[in-house]
Formats: sequence, C-alpha cells, structure tokens
Amino acid sequence: MIEQLVQPRTEIGPNLWGPFSVAGRNALVTGGAKGIGHGIANRLAEGGANVVVADVDEQAAERAAAQLGDMPGRAVACRLDVSQEPVCREAIARCVEQFGSLDILVNNAGIFPTSAVLDMTPEFFEHLLAVNLKGVFYMSKAAGVQMRKQGTGGKIINIASVDSVHPSFPGLAAYDASKGGVLSFTKNFALEMAPYNVTVNAIAPGGITTEGTAQPLTGMSAEQMEAMTSAFLQRIPLKRMGVPDDIAKVAVFLASSAADYMTGTFVVVDGGMLLA
Repeated sequence: MIEQLVQPRTEIGPNLWGPFSVAGRNALVTGGAKGIGHGIANRLAEGGANVVVADVDEQAAERAAAQLGDMPGRAVACRLDVSQEPVCREAIARCVEQFGSLDILVNNAGIFPTSAVLDMTPEFFEHLLAVNLKGVFYMSKAAGVQMRKQGTGGKIINIASVDSVHPSFPGLAAYDASKGGVLSFTKNFALEMAPYNVTVNAIAPGGITTEGTAQPLTGMSAEQMEAMTSAFLQRIPLKRMGVPDDIAKVAVFLASSAADYMTGTFVVVDGGMLLA
C-alpha cells in the first residue's frame, strides 16, 4: 500500500528557508503530475517557486497543479511529451510566457518498462531511450538556451537512478543504459553551462514507492512483485522504501542557493542500498 506519497506542508514560510529558499524562482518539472515529479513540484511551490507541472498526461497535470493551489508559489499545467523536441521547446516558452523566466528545470519524466535483452525489440529500446535520455537532452538544450539568454544563471536537476552505476535486477538493461547516459550527460553538460552560472546536477533515487513502482512489472503476478519488493527491501540498510518527498527535499536543496557551488554532482538518495 502506498502511504503519504507527498508529505504535508511544514508550518514555516518560504521566507524562513534561508539559503534553501526558492521563493520567487520559476521552475518547470517534467513528469510532474505523479510520483517523484509531483513531490518535487509540491516542495518547490511550498518554498515559493512558481511551477509549471508538465506531463504527457495533461489531465493529470491539471489535477496536480490544482492541488498546489494553496501554496505560496503559483502552479500551472502543461502537456509535455519529452520525446518530441519541438514540444520541449514549447514547454520552456510556456514557463517564460507564464512567469517571465525559467530559473529551475527538473528533468524527472521517465519510464520503467522491463525486458530481457534477448527478448527485446529495437522499438522497445529506442522508445525507452527517447523518453529517458533524449528527453533530458531536448529539455536541457532548450532550458540552457533560455538560461544563457537571460544571463542570470539557473539550476538544472536531472533525475537519474542508482541503476546509473549499479544494476538493481535483471530486465533493466535498457533502463540502466538510459540512466547511465543521464549521469554522463549531466557531468559533461555541467562543464558546458558553468560559464553561464548554470549548475547541472543529478539525483540518484533508490527504491521509491510511487503509483508506477507499486504496479506489478511486465510478466509478474502481484505475488511475485510482493516477493521481489520484500527481497529488495532487505538490501536497504534503513529498512524502508523511499517516498517521493525524500527526493523532493534534495531537489529543492539543489535548486536553492545552498547548492550554488555544486555542479556535475551525483547525489545518491537510496537509504544506503548501494552500500550493500
């Protein structure tokens, strides 16, 4: 059972967040309608940032933006298929049109299908890379052009995975290839954007309970999925699965001035799983 995917707001206002404040900043979160993306949009809006909730599911994006209606920051919805470069440019333009600038981009959109390599079709592999890796490139390029034009710096945060550096289980070869690519892209793009005071960092979530990860994987029964999750949990020193808010709070840190001297970094948020 999924419990409390997004933590309730704290009582402090964004003006009391000190160097961790994102008040007055303008952000776009891809895949922001659910799961980790919605958790990040929630915390950014709580901190006073204006947020474009961008998602391939436009209705879900609109519902998610409406849920943020009582936050200090404003939220609007935008349909976005990150595998289509023109649509990515349009999403960046929507943020600038709506709020006046783009200060923070969170590349969170991604898919998590499974397939053994020996059974994998080229179409399967190409679609996964189009969303998980090309989407990061398309959004980052469009955001980078806009941030360079603005001349006021910016923050780009990519959601990678612990699978960027270590496989979790068989069947994720294509996913792991995409997330390994996200990590390498992050590091090199950080070098390219540093002269413009734009930092580029990645977060590596471990096992996070979301609407998507709670569903059985392809070819698995609910019982098999439960057994796999139980075995996965035993590998986590903190003995719990993460929730979206565990990632969201780190994303806000990277988006704030507290992380101004960090770029090209890879922040692991996995309950200690890689240690095991």
